[in-house]
Amino acid sequence: MRNQVQLIGNIGIDPEITNFESGAKKVRFTLATNERYVDKEGNKHDKTFWHNIHAWGPTANYIAKSGKKGTQLAITGKLITRKYLSKKGVSKSFTSIEVKNAVALS
Repeated sequence: MRNQVQLIGNIGIDPEITNFESGAKKVRFTLATNERYVDKEGNKHDKTFWHNIHAWGPTANYIAKSGKKGTQLAITGKLITRKYLSKKGVSKSFTSIEVKNAVALS
């Protein structure tokens, strides 16, 4: 159960597909999840969270065929953090979710 993520959300952009010379396939997209809460005064609020998502192989094929902007998707995967140097030489990090399983819900 370590480093496991489960989300249900809507695809924010049409999945971007990258095909590699080795035959591997990678798909990237964003996923929006929503949270609804009530404040102290009883007012309802919605908050949207955006997640950077990528998948490989058969999962990437499935998402590329069944997913497009607006599709509701249930995913399981893990967090991946990459570190890099910006053009100005500043150390930065980028966290995304690597999908292992996905199911289109709409």
